[in-house]
Amino acid sequence: MRQKTVEQMELALDNRGETPTSQRSGEAPTTSRGDDRSGGDHRLMERVVERVNALAALKRVKQNKGGPGVDGMTVQELSPYLVTHWEGIREQLLAGTYQPQPVRRHDLKKTGGGMRQLGIPTVLDRFIQQCLLQVLQPQFDPTFSEHSFGFRPGRSAHHAVRAAQGYIQSGLRWVADVDLAKFFDRVNHDVLMERLSRRIADGRVLGLIRRYLVAGVLADGVVVERHEGTPQGGPLSPLLANVLLDEVDKALEKRGLAFARYADDLNVYTGSKRAADDAMATLKRLFARLRLEVNDAKSAVARAWTRKFLGYSFWVAKGRVIRPRVAPAALAEMKARVRLITSRTGGRSMTTVAAELRSYLTGWKLYFQLAETPNVFHELDKWLHRRLRAVQLKQWKRGTTVYPELRARDVPACVARAAAAHARRWWATAAHGALHTALPTSYFDRLGVPRLAAR
Repeated sequence: MRQKTVEQMELALDNRGETPTSQRSGEAPTTSRGDDRSGGDHRLMERVVERVNALAALKRVKQNKGGPGVDGMTVQELSPYLVTHWEGIREQLLAGTYQPQPVRRHDLKKTGGGMRQLGIPTVLDRFIQQCLLQVLQPQFDPTFSEHSFGFRPGRSAHHAVRAAQGYIQSGLRWVADVDLAKFFDRVNHDVLMERLSRRIADGRVLGLIRRYLVAGVLADGVVVERHEGTPQGGPLSPLLANVLLDEVDKALEKRGLAFARYADDLNVYTGSKRAADDAMATLKRLFARLRLEVNDAKSAVARAWTRKFLGYSFWVAKGRVIRPRVAPAALAEMKARVRLITSRTGGRSMTTVAAELRSYLTGWKLYFQLAETPNVFHELDKWLHRRLRAVQLKQWKRGTTVYPELRARDVPACVARAAAAHARRWWATAAHGALHTALPTSYFDRLGVPRLAAR
């Protein structure tokens, strides 16, 4: 049955070599600029909807999963829907008449405080955006700056951090650290579309991107019109951000400045405070041209090791070697999250708590694997295990329960009795030797709690 669905889907996504409706009817808008835009491809939309591209996009959307949009359709329902409706949707795309649905607003609490507003497109619109991305990314990406690391194939935040580390190690000890005020919410549509039109010749593609930009936001049951911004949550938004900010990258390159950019996080490294001040002034002018605002409260010119970049900061080791570490703010955010997971309220089992920690800490450890501070990670492990021992104590509740539990785990009677006498002082008693004997590090290993320090 599943094989039949796949075959039906492939057939539905196959254009079967037909001449597009838009071409037959003359409805496809074109532009008068030269062949420097998208290779002069006025039939870019045909590449967007071709079978191989559509199947690859469908696979990626299913892999990424994600929740439903305003129509309630799930990722699992997308394939059967396309079997029935793709032909009509494809014709609308080729004719330049497809109309995206509004995005579903989702407020995500930032660990550092405040809220980040995400816009969740429908799974159908995520699929179409992915089709667009797969055609546009290979055309734009090779022209982007080598100093741009965000949302690009073969590049990551780790590459950006290593680049920053290299600049500081080379003697560029001052940084112009720039934070943009609500970047994704304040992207100017006209400015962005003008930059896109320099490279895209197919008016249908430009029109579709514009319609995605202005699609409303459903919040509290009401669709609110959007006149600026590109909502975080869609596959296309990161590429659009890079297209817009590439102009800043190229201007910095022209001036011979050393910098690293990951999306809207940008640091320029210089050899003096004066040069960093000049770089900051230059950045403000460049961003103003794009109608973007620098957040003065979070931006600064300072010594490089006093600022953070993508959750990392830097320290000077023996021999004046610059090494990365977890920035204090990122460390505080991590501990706040762990405290929440290991809260001694709610009556959750140790197995449940361990599973939540495993899910969070595995990703956290992977992201901060560049940090060269082994002592910090050893101390974090000890702190984490103490919190887990306190959770276990709370679950045992009374000294009359604690004592036999400790004895069952080979704790001597006198030691177990001393710990049980203060069992309700959860945090203090969690540091008692009896708890270390009863619940050793190997116990948490068996539960699957990741160790942050290298073994």
